[in-house]
Amino acid sequence: MTRKGWLLFAALAVVWGVPYLFIRIAVQAGLSPSVVVFSRTLIGGLLLLPIAARRGALRPLLPRWRWVVVFAAIEIGAPFLLLGYAEQRLTSSLTALMMALVPIIVAVLSWAMRLQDRLDRRRVLGLLVGLSGVAALVGIDVGAGDAWAVAAAALAATGYASGPILTTTVLDRLPGLGIAAVALGLNGLWYAPVAWYTRPSDLGAVPTRGWVAVVVLGVVCSALAFVLFFELVAEVGPSRTPVITFLNPAVAVALGVLVLSEPITWGLVIGFPLVLLGSWLATRRSRTSTAPAVGASPAAAPG
Repeated sequence: MTRKGWLLFAALAVVWGVPYLFIRIAVQAGLSPSVVVFSRTLIGGLLLLPIAARRGALRPLLPRWRWVVVFAAIEIGAPFLLLGYAEQRLTSSLTALMMALVPIIVAVLSWAMRLQDRLDRRRVLGLLVGLSGVAALVGIDVGAGDAWAVAAAALAATGYASGPILTTTVLDRLPGLGIAAVALGLNGLWYAPVAWYTRPSDLGAVPTRGWVAVVVLGVVCSALAFVLFFELVAEVGPSRTPVITFLNPAVAVALGVLVLSEPITWGLVIGFPLVLLGSWLATRRSRTSTAPAVGASPAAAPG
């Protein structure tokens, strides 16, 4: 890749690795998951919509607006809320590593919809290795009382995995910046009444770090991240961009340990390498493959 490509790649790896840290900070500060989602998506939408409009990226969405609404719900609305719920109980490190399942889920969904190659032995081995890594994470690090939080994280990963499927089928050839901007704006509107209902009874009692966290999530992890994402796709192509998924969890784990003093557990030590190895095996295409690749989603680089 070019030097610009490497810089964009590194920047996006960091920008999409930090949301788990700030989600954890926000919910620990007393903000409900719905307030976090509302604040993040509203800020991101307000920043991106003018840019998308100026670039003419909104009008082409009109013929398929219903699918844009579906995308907004399953790729942003549901996963963002589920992550907030999960991080009320789970560490940011563990939640981020659960998101490393996304490439595996994409591989399975793509195979089921015949968008990718058949599941050969190598891919099946990758699925088994990745699932064994998740089993190690959950079995060692998670107590019985956190089962619902783990289920929420797994559902969030499934939502993120659905994005590439939609963008390469029903939303193909539409401007990704427009999709991301509208999806964020819609979620800001949807979550407004829920956020109002679940707002803290005393907004002044929320620590400053909580409000700072949601601003960072909206400005950096949503608006800036999508701008960097599309610049990266334009610079290195869609086939290399999804590799970012393998780096985000490492950044999230490092930040969780260094900033929040989260422990390095045996679950992380054993499960993390297995999940990444499984994802690599499950998503690596054979040299003789002629099946179309499922590209990166404009919102799916998890977080």
